[in-house]
Amino acid sequence: MDQGKRPAEDMPLAIRGIGPARMQALRAVGIDSLRDLLYCLPVRYEDRTRLTPCREAHAGEVLVRGVIREAPKLSRFGGLARVTATLNDESGRLPLVWFNQPWVKDQLPVGEEIMLWGRVAEKNGRRALQNAQRVTEMRLLPVYRAVKGLPAKTFREVMRQALEHTDDCCPETLPRSLRLRHQLCELNFAIRQAHFPDNAEALKLARRRMAFEQMLMYQAALSLQRGHYEKGHPLPIPEDGPEQWWKELPFPPTRAQRRVLEEVAADLRRERAMSRLIQGDVGCGKTALAFGAMAMCVRAGYQAVMMAPTEILARQHYENALQTLLPLGIPCGLMTGSMKASEKKKVHEAAANGTFQALFGTHALISEGVRYQKLGLVITDEQHRFGVRQRSLLQEKGRAEGEEDSPAPHVLVMSATPIPRTLALILYGDLDVSVVDELPPGRTPVRTRLVPPEKREAMYGFLRQQVAAGRQAYVVCPLVEDSEEMEDVRSAAATFEELKSGVLHGLRVALTWGAQPPAEKAEVLRAFAAGETDVLVSTTVIEVGVNVPNASVMVVENAERYGLSQLHQLRGRVGRGTAESWCFLLAGRSEKLAVLTQTNDGFLVAQKDLELRGPGDLMGTRQSGEALDGFLLDGDVRLMEEASRCMKRLREDESLRAEREQVEREAARHWEGRLRRMARN
Repeated sequence: MDQGKRPAEDMPLAIRGIGPARMQALRAVGIDSLRDLLYCLPVRYEDRTRLTPCREAHAGEVLVRGVIREAPKLSRFGGLARVTATLNDESGRLPLVWFNQPWVKDQLPVGEEIMLWGRVAEKNGRRALQNAQRVTEMRLLPVYRAVKGLPAKTFREVMRQALEHTDDCCPETLPRSLRLRHQLCELNFAIRQAHFPDNAEALKLARRRMAFEQMLMYQAALSLQRGHYEKGHPLPIPEDGPEQWWKELPFPPTRAQRRVLEEVAADLRRERAMSRLIQGDVGCGKTALAFGAMAMCVRAGYQAVMMAPTEILARQHYENALQTLLPLGIPCGLMTGSMKASEKKKVHEAAANGTFQALFGTHALISEGVRYQKLGLVITDEQHRFGVRQRSLLQEKGRAEGEEDSPAPHVLVMSATPIPRTLALILYGDLDVSVVDELPPGRTPVRTRLVPPEKREAMYGFLRQQVAAGRQAYVVCPLVEDSEEMEDVRSAAATFEELKSGVLHGLRVALTWGAQPPAEKAEVLRAFAAGETDVLVSTTVIEVGVNVPNASVMVVENAERYGLSQLHQLRGRVGRGTAESWCFLLAGRSEKLAVLTQTNDGFLVAQKDLELRGPGDLMGTRQSGEALDGFLLDGDVRLMEEASRCMKRLREDESLRAEREQVEREAARHWEGRLRRMARN
């Protein structure tokens, strides 16, 4: 059968060197076809295009060229073989060493110029190029994510063979007119250059094309997903509905809150189901907006539900609702997985018969058997912790049973994880985005400091002073328990014992973590919120849903192990009252962490996070166990904006309908099936 006639996804991995065992290894990382293999792009490149003089070769990977003038020496001790030599060039000398490779001694020519690639290690003021490889050409060499059972050299050879089939199994996916408008190279050129680039400029063109296409296809697939939920319930929200809500609260709204609630009200009035993201920094007042939307929905004759990722946060929202919504005549209910069967039965009945008009809960809200009388609004809090599928399941609860074309509830999602607006528009391409870019007046900025290890004890002395003044503190650790694999990382359990019997002896210190029994965790958090505990040692379980205005100190151990956005979230646990608050990041000198000491603006923090980590990490697409054809993005926000504008134009310009349909066909073929399991970090 002519392989060129077969669909790209069906072309088998008929490549020399790929037997049953190696085929199984490839399938374990999601590579089932030649197309899968070709879209398994390098994670980085070894830059073997620039020579480093021997004298200037210091720690890191280098390419050097020179002459070995004296015969290499082989020595053995304790079962270890070591080959040593010296490379000489016009700038000076560079010691060479190979461990457990005795054959190298006979492969190194004396008196002949050679090129070597390897890593320079420095110890006690001495440096040496270790286990270097001899190379014959200067080029960019691709480095792929490790595949168990396939050595790196073998994998590269497999990829070279696969590239011979590029034209057959990877036909062009983008319309020629679109490529010309956006100055994108052809796909076959991009794939070949992305794997084995001729030079840096060719690689840049290839990465631009691949990144643009991946982002465009992702947005197109999200548009297709969104298309299933176009029809909604138009709610009779009066023009003064938002203003009426603000008058019922004891505090005035910010201008940003007024603007966003007006946008939500306008969406609720439409026949198209709302799909809106409210994105705002910690403390910007998103909960007041959510409750306002729920109140308008209930007054229009419908039910509203709000789903949170943790029981702590769900219960907090419910308790706030009892103080805010219940006095307005809106019956509220709570639904969580830890409830007793008898409690669940009562809540289910109240949801089904309409007794509860506003419901709060965890994933229990979407569990089998839960029914709603007339669901008009679905809200998910901390959206980054839910997937598209979970949000869709909750929305499906509002449809008439068995009627896929019936109106769907309006959807409002919220996230305090700071994401630059551009990335939010792309990451949540199936949603309209409202940004709450203003904080209520009177909030005191948290003072953030980097604390080196030698000042750790003094910092805890300051914490004691804060507790003596009537304040409380958090101490967050990366691990629950000590790990032999990460000896330098502090665990919550060990830190708890150390502090309790050491520098914080005499204070009321408690411990909590994610997998702690729910009842036990709830009691620890209740005691801390009630002021019965002075210091709470925990993992990142307290990142969201814990609101203790009296807490004025946040200590983060091994701060270098966290992303900037997560550290900003943790910092948001303090500074919630009127007292001056502090966030101490225990780590060595760090340009990354210094950003947090310079600003409290979550959007600026997120922009820096985007630059440092790249959007692939933020989107959660680089995770072990996933197929290796994830986003090839360099953190270039301008390219992301360009792809976003392109998709917007394709949707709105009828003259580009043929282009849009081609892009959507490709998106449906390669992305749509994976949207339901796509990670949202």
